[in-house]
Amino acid sequence: MASQDAVEEARALVEEAKSVVAFTGAGVSTASGIPDFRGEGGLWERFDPSDFRYERFLEDPAGFWELRAVLTRSLGLEDARPNACHQALAQACKEGVVEAVVTQNIDGLHQEAGVSGEDVVEVHGSTRRTRCMGCGERWPIEEALEAVDAGRVPPSCGGCGGVLKPDVVLFGERLPKDVFDRAQALARGSDVMLVAGSSLSVYPAAGLPEITLSQGGDVVIVNGEATGLDARASVVLRGRVETVVPELLG
Repeated sequence: MASQDAVEEARALVEEAKSVVAFTGAGVSTASGIPDFRGEGGLWERFDPSDFRYERFLEDPAGFWELRAVLTRSLGLEDARPNACHQALAQACKEGVVEAVVTQNIDGLHQEAGVSGEDVVEVHGSTRRTRCMGCGERWPIEEALEAVDAGRVPPSCGGCGGVLKPDVVLFGERLPKDVFDRAQALARGSDVMLVAGSSLSVYPAAGLPEITLSQGGDVVIVNGEATGLDARASVVLRGRVETVVPELLG
């Protein structure tokens, strides 16, 4: 459990900073009941990750979508609600304490908690949307899932008829350049990066706190387990994000 002295030290860094950027990972989502992909009991123990590679989507979009629909429903998004960590970050954004939330999560709960869409940088995309491979138009995921249920696979764009792809970064697919460029710019400009619920093991996104450190900024880590960056962080708060982050930002 994070000590009160460590919480106060982290709070002082946040209060003195001109720019604070939050970086959130799977621990923030699991606190809302969304299963992790990589952890014990995670989705990759139930599904074969190779079935969700970008190359598989390109080669067999129909077969890909039949499995992807099952995986998407396994996330339980319809029942998930923002937790106290999401809410604390949303309030901090509204008050101007936190400039933006850069997230590895694909569930859209930061926006549901009240963070402006402009202030959320989804480096791995969002499972709530699909994107047309033809015209680039985005559509709600529900429309694609309904098409799969009806046997219309792969689901197609309501505009141009092109094949729809989940608007997430698949294995073997590059991060969207414009999105990651913005994430890197925020990391370079932040005096403090508040890392919440990330093991900092999935690159290149996990390298963002290192950019903040390279520019002379501070990194505060809130996580239930150790990360590879703990030794270089200014403050490490071990505990549940839905408890520690609201205390830190409150």
